[in-house]
Amino acid sequence: MDAQAIALNNTIQQVNANVFEMLSERGKNIFFPKLGILAQSAQAKGKQINATIGEAVEDNGTSMHLPEFDALLNMPTANIFPYAPSFGKPEFRSLWKSSIYRKNPSLGDTVISNPVATNGLTHGISMAGYLFANEGDTVLLSNHYWENYNLIIDNSYGAKVDTFELFENGGFNVTDFSKKMNDVQGDKVITLLNFPNNPAGYTPLVGEIDAIVAAIKNVADKGKKVVVIIDDAYFGLVYEEGVFMESIFTKLVNLSENVLAIKLDGPTKEDYVWGFRVGFITYAIKGGTTELYEAMENKTAGAVRGNISNISQLSQSLLFNVYSAPTYEASKKAKYDILKSRYDVLKVELAKPEYAEYFEPLPFNSGYFMCVQPKKGLVAEDIRKQLLEKYSTGVIALGSVVRLAFSAVPKAVLPQLVENIYKACVDLDKK
Repeated sequence: MDAQAIALNNTIQQVNANVFEMLSERGKNIFFPKLGILAQSAQAKGKQINATIGEAVEDNGTSMHLPEFDALLNMPTANIFPYAPSFGKPEFRSLWKSSIYRKNPSLGDTVISNPVATNGLTHGISMAGYLFANEGDTVLLSNHYWENYNLIIDNSYGAKVDTFELFENGGFNVTDFSKKMNDVQGDKVITLLNFPNNPAGYTPLVGEIDAIVAAIKNVADKGKKVVVIIDDAYFGLVYEEGVFMESIFTKLVNLSENVLAIKLDGPTKEDYVWGFRVGFITYAIKGGTTELYEAMENKTAGAVRGNISNISQLSQSLLFNVYSAPTYEASKKAKYDILKSRYDVLKVELAKPEYAEYFEPLPFNSGYFMCVQPKKGLVAEDIRKQLLEKYSTGVIALGSVVRLAFSAVPKAVLPQLVENIYKACVDLDKK
């Protein structure tokens, strides 16, 4: 093991040995290299002659670039072309951390890590798997989950996916979640919670969040190390009263020295920049210190550097400028209002009694998506194909349910979408 990894591990163990035990073998071995090329390049920065950096530089010291870009991008070249740090741009990390506190006022002055930039949330999930999931470990998900989790957890890191039933009696199934948490073998439990959920579009109610947190604490109080990976991709897109408006991260940061909360978030879905590929990974645990979090940030940045080197300089710079604009909050609210209006229309349409014979909506209150459960023995994949072939309508079949992305459908078209699903079900039922 490299001496730099050992030093980080020693820091982690001194503050909270539980966190060290939560790390995968890869996580224990990884470090951000403070010696070698990076250190030597940093030492040469500002010198009269600098022959260290792996970039092409003009004679005047600016980044070499093709002049065609000048008409497209109205920003200093330093915010566009050079490599960004593997941790992320410092000013953007600081701004995002401030936004976490602003969006989650329950955090108060709780000490959390500085966010480390990732290449979107998919990459953030992958980095969490790299750092915490050993081959053969179990990662507990709800039974309604994004299929990319399998590619990351199972195919990439050899961990095993287990699921709990997401719903019971129209709400979050705390009973099955708690049972499955307790059923995990070994001294470490990893669970990934995604609210608003993709594909179901559900965020727990305030009371349900408290029950989920109590279930996690129950496992931690028995001595197990609990890693809670929180996929907050659709954070803030909540459309009903009584739904928990903050991230469950806020409930876990001071819960137990056996519970590590890992917040994965970013602008992709929140700010409608899917192609920018910027996300963040942020840590918190009861009693966490700056020293502990710096060690975790170094390990995370090391994993990023060893995986994709760094995140887009241009994307981070553009976002930083937009977040600093005085019109940002109003613009974001306008887009939220569009999604909320679509949600409202879809909810009304799905409640019409004529559709109940053939399908019913799963509980939904937030996000981009919702699911309908076919009845009368109808198969989701058959419905999907019938919609494509006869009604020029595309949906996603996920196991036994049909997922609808109302985020992608104009409000005026949503009634026709539901009607088409009904017609497809009638067609199949007649067969």
